[in-house]
Amino acid sequence: MKRWPRRLRRLAVLGVVVLLLASLPWLWTTISARGHVYDAADAPTADVVIVLGTAVAAGRQRPGERLAGRLETAAALVTSGRATVVLVSGDGGGASGDETAVMTSYLAELGVDPNRVVADLFGLDTYDSCARAREVYGIERALIVTQSYHLSRAVTLCRHLGVDADGVTAGCPGCGRALLVEKSARDYFASGKAAWDAVRGRSPAVRSPADPAVRDALRGS
Repeated sequence: MKRWPRRLRRLAVLGVVVLLLASLPWLWTTISARGHVYDAADAPTADVVIVLGTAVAAGRQRPGERLAGRLETAAALVTSGRATVVLVSGDGGGASGDETAVMTSYLAELGVDPNRVVADLFGLDTYDSCARAREVYGIERALIVTQSYHLSRAVTLCRHLGVDADGVTAGCPGCGRALLVEKSARDYFASGKAAWDAVRGRSPAVRSPADPAVRDALRGS
C-alpha cells in the first residue's frame, strides 16, 4: 500500500515534465514576442502593415467578423499615419472564398487608397505570410495585425524569418469568452507546428519571384 503514493508522485513528476516539454513552442512564441505587441492606439510606425487573412463571411463577398476587425485596425493605422501601405496576405482560393479579394475591397470601403494595398494570394498560413513578406515582397520592417490569441505566434514567426515586426492587436467583434478560449487553445497547439517549421526552415508552400509591388506602392504614396 505504501508503494502507490511513490508511484503516483513519479507519475505526477512525469506529467509535469511532459507538459513543460509540450509547452516549449508556446513559451518560445510568447517570450519572443514580448515587447513587440501593442494596442492600436500605442502602435509604433512602419511603412507597411501586414494583415493576416482568415475566414470570409457566408456569401463569400464580405469579411467575417474577425477578418473585419483586422482590416478596420489596419485602416486606422493608415489613417493615423502609423503605416503607409497594407499587405493583405491570405488564401486566394480559400474554402470560404478569396480572402485577399475581400480584404482589398473592404479596405477600399474603409477609405484606404487601393493604390496603397498589395495582395498576396499565397499567404496560406502564418508562416507562409511572413516568409513571403520577406522573400517575395522584400519587407524588412512591418506592423502585423491579427487578434490577440494569434498575435504572439505571428510576431515571433515574422521576426524569426527576417521581418522586424511589431504586432498590433486587432479588434475582435463577436469574440465571446468561449471563442477566445477555443482560439487560444488552438494557437497553443499551433505553436508546435510553428516551432517545427522554424527549426527546419521550410520554404513557403508557393514559391514566387521577387515582386516590387510593395516598393512601388510606397514610391507612389
